Amino acid sequence: MLFHDRTTAGAELAQLVYLQLLELQPNRQVIVYALPRGGIPVAIPIAKQLNCPLDVIVAKKITTPTNRELAIGAVTSEGNILWTKPELWRDANLCGLKEAVVQAQDKAQNQALEFASYRLPLDLQGKIAIIVDDGIATGMTMGVAAQYLREQQVAEIWLCAPVAPPDLIPQLELWSNRVLVLATPDPFFSVSRFYDHFEQVSLTDAVAMLETHNQQFQPTLSQKDL
Repeated sequence: MLFHDRTTAGAELAQLVYLQLLELQPNRQVIVYALPRGGIPVAIPIAKQLNCPLDVIVAKKITTPTNRELAIGAVTSEGNILWTKPELWRDANLCGLKEAVVQAQDKAQNQALEFASYRLPLDLQGKIAIIVDDGIATGMTMGVAAQYLREQQVAEIWLCAPVAPPDLIPQLELWSNRVLVLATPDPFFSVSRFYDHFEQVSLTDAVAMLETHNQQFQPTLSQKDL
């Protein structure tokens, strides 16, 4: 086990992110984005350390019609799509692929609606966007989230997680301006094996964390610095 739980992992990651920002971009405004739900308790300590708003980006894996465990891509609730290597899905028929995309996006949109009332109307342009998850296994949801934010004209995209496979780091670096990962164990297997406690984050808890953190920024919603 590398981490006790998501919160302690987030606190450790927050120190790394803070020091990197202090060294490289001390005056740049930042917004932290969590991949729900597991990414939210990791992102909270980071957003607190940086004293910045917290938002979510919802992305779901696209799987083949014949193998629901095989991720062949990912899609955001807004419709951004990122595919993995073609050899993983080239034998799937076009109709099946379209159906898989629709199903994954429907899931993403339904989850996005669960958080819609607790998100802030943020101005992304020119900000550093820090995307946080509790761990990176395939990188697809991180990658498609980065794709979405790139379209919003952010200044930089940082991908951050407590743990990720070592062979995935080069690909993550292609999708972003900076990758911050606390541990890259080999062999990797799964994110959960590196946590002592890795229970599913409930919707109630996730929403409460997001709402509580962002309350401090509510009076300044009209200011351009958000």
